[in-house]
Amino acid sequence: MNSVLKFFRDPDLGTIETRGFKVFNERTLDRIDAIRHLPEEIQFDMRVVASVLPFRVNEYVIDELIDWSRVPEDPIFQLTFPQREMLAPEAFERMAELHRQGADRAQISALAWQLREDLNPHPAGQLELNRPRDPEGSVIDGLQHKYRETVLFFPSQGQTCHSYCTFCFRWAQFVGDKGLRIASNQVEQLLGYLRAHRNVSDLLITGGDPMVMKTRNLAQYLEPLLAPEYDHVQSVRIGTKALTFWPYRFVTDNDADDLLRILERMVDAGKNVAIMAHYNHWQELDTPIARAAIRRLRETGATLRAQGPLLANINDDSAVWARLWREQVKLGIHPYYMFVERDTGARRYFEVPLARAWEIYRDAMQSVSGLARTARGPSMSAGPGKVEVQGVTEIHGEKVFVLRFVQGRNPDWVQRPFFARFDPHATWLDQLRPAFGESRFFFEDEFGSMKPAA
Repeated sequence: MNSVLKFFRDPDLGTIETRGFKVFNERTLDRIDAIRHLPEEIQFDMRVVASVLPFRVNEYVIDELIDWSRVPEDPIFQLTFPQREMLAPEAFERMAELHRQGADRAQISALAWQLREDLNPHPAGQLELNRPRDPEGSVIDGLQHKYRETVLFFPSQGQTCHSYCTFCFRWAQFVGDKGLRIASNQVEQLLGYLRAHRNVSDLLITGGDPMVMKTRNLAQYLEPLLAPEYDHVQSVRIGTKALTFWPYRFVTDNDADDLLRILERMVDAGKNVAIMAHYNHWQELDTPIARAAIRRLRETGATLRAQGPLLANINDDSAVWARLWREQVKLGIHPYYMFVERDTGARRYFEVPLARAWEIYRDAMQSVSGLARTARGPSMSAGPGKVEVQGVTEIHGEKVFVLRFVQGRNPDWVQRPFFARFDPHATWLDQLRPAFGESRFFFEDEFGSMKPAA
């Protein structure tokens, strides 16, 4: 299966095999040699789930990251290949019956659209609350502006990934429904918005994965920011999983050197360039090409920050997180966030109770040095903002969660502690209730007033 084209000589790591990019999706799942030894039942389950949730995996992930002797428990297999329990039992059976009957693609697609509607395709008000409007009141496509200092931009050319994560909270970007997709290729619209909002200090280019774009396409969004009228945009963040799923992007792809030169030029011009790397398990760091990619990015002067959600069946173990953070620090990556799995997509398969999430975070933090304790969490990216579980304690005889906003739609909410009744089963903010007999959390009325009228 290895499509090796040439070799790359890394001065620290020696000779690295490089390869052409070959990817498999729902239609070509059966062509993956590595899964043919799996029981037919598992292969059937994959086909059923891949009819509903996006599936895409490339040869590098298959050949280098997955330990096939540990499948199906291997964490990278769980990260990339569909599992039966990712759909609710009734939803799975409805789709499975169509497959058993040999239904055509039109029938399968029609049911898939129905089932997706129940999966909360855009959580936390992404469509209703996050998209800004122009002076005439029209929605500006491809932008989100939830927090005062930070604007998110979704370039159209970057709304896919080298492989898809099974837990992805932006899965709706990948199912072919333009009504669910957030994207734009209008660079002037982005630049105009930034010029009009001098309080924006951070631009996050996100996806999908912007690193699937050719360098020349990414450059059209980056290079204009060097003009003096964008001096207020101090930090340019690029969210990516390419360091895991296709590290060749930074080492041997045809325009890898061009990409690094642009990042270096941004840094030299005084911009803080932050690569927001998505990591879920230390296995993702454990190949020579991954380490070469990290080293080359660091040489540009860009900072690398790592974030990812806590996921049942993948990394719900404090030892995994401690090792991940240690390895990141060793390689020069700053641990940034441990997120709580969002209330969307296959969340029922991945969610971890908040009480357990905090225990995992606490135990991992207690196992690492101060340099790795930069990771905040466990954090819920909820409608009102990023809410961190700071602990569990007892106050006046009542067991409670201690919570705070790390980010909020109203900046005045940030760092203000608040308390929720302890619930051992709660997995998300909307499942929590105020402690001490209060009827509402302090932010609820104001947040309610921000929502558009039904």
